[in-house]
Formats: sequence, structure tokens, C-alpha cells
Amino acid sequence: MHELSLCRSLFEIVTRAAAGREVETVHLRVGQLRQVIPATLEYCWEMTCAHGPLAGSRLAVESVPVRLECHDCHATTLIEHALVLVCGQCGSGRVRPIEGEEFIVTTIDVRTQECADEAADREHKVSGASAGMAQTAQDGDN
Repeated sequence: MHELSLCRSLFEIVTRAAAGREVETVHLRVGQLRQVIPATLEYCWEMTCAHGPLAGSRLAVESVPVRLECHDCHATTLIEHALVLVCGQCGSGRVRPIEGEEFIVTTIDVRTQECADEAADREHKVSGASAGMAQTAQDGDN
């Protein structure tokens, strides 16, 4: 399960990039040749981030299919299912991947201060309303 070691490295990269800001979502492009299982990667991310600065963040994984270029006929082939690395045009095994090897952080969604202020205002209003209801209930008991 190499997903855990990938998540540990990803954690370090995202923590540095976030520079103390609260991270909501980390968007990744992961090529099929990386042999990463997205659900396992997401589970490992939750484990890695459970008790740290990225707690509560989530991964959004875009799976990138394998695209090959043939050295013999120069055709490109999209491999959608079985990872048989041969040219779809001429059958040659002399191919090179041009897509499908990626493991790239494309964007990191962070919570802005404005969003944090709005959430704090909502929380304050709710707790203020709860306190007011508690006071009204106490007044009614007297």
C-alpha cells in the first residue's frame, strides 16, 4: 500500500503551500500508471491528517488514463481498461506514455479569512440565540 507513503509526502507539500491557512480540499491528477487506488488514497489522507493542521481536509482525485505515442507509426492510443502498452494502430510495443504517469497537485482550496469571519459570525449568532433562549427559559421558571 504505497498510498500511505504518497499521502505522507503530500501532507508535507500541502502543509508548506498552505502556510498556516485552513485547507478544505486538495485537488490531484493521478495517472493510472501510478497504480493508485483513489479510495485507498483518500482513506490514507484522512489517517495522515487526522490530528494535524490539515485535519478535516479532503482529497479530490482526478484519474488520468494512459495515453501512448508509438515510435513506429507515431499514432497516439488511449488505454482505457487493461494496461497493455501497445500501439492501438499498428500493434507495436515500441511506445512511450505521454499521459498517465502524473501525480500532481493541481490546486489547494483554502478557507479565506472572510469565510472564517462569516462562520464565526454565524456561530456567534447561534450561541447568542441559544443563550437568549436559555435566559427566557430561566425567566419562565421564576
